[in-house]
Amino acid sequence: MAPLVESGPDVRRVTAWKCIGCGRVEAPQPCIGVCSDRKVELVDARDYEIVRTKLEQLEAEYARLVEFLRMMARNNPREDRWEESYRHLQAMAEGMLDRGEQ
Repeated sequence: MAPLVESGPDVRRVTAWKCIGCGRVEAPQPCIGVCSDRKVELVDARDYEIVRTKLEQLEAEYARLVEFLRMMARNNPREDRWEESYRHLQAMAEGMLDRGEQ
């Protein structure tokens, strides 16, 4: 299963200095004479890690839900056992919901 969001090689972290008063950010680097300034958007690494961790949790939950749906879609109980099968799937779904609320 493909992840919900791709994190490719172009994701870089830049070490910079941020003023605690005005919020100005500087990240000076040695210039080799070919500089061309571009506007960029930076995020605090802690904020990034929070979002990345939450994304990993959501991807794992999504994978569990997809697997459950696959099992449900492919379930073909015997004619005299459909209610038992339904109750089992219902209990599994309830367990998944309980784990998600923690």
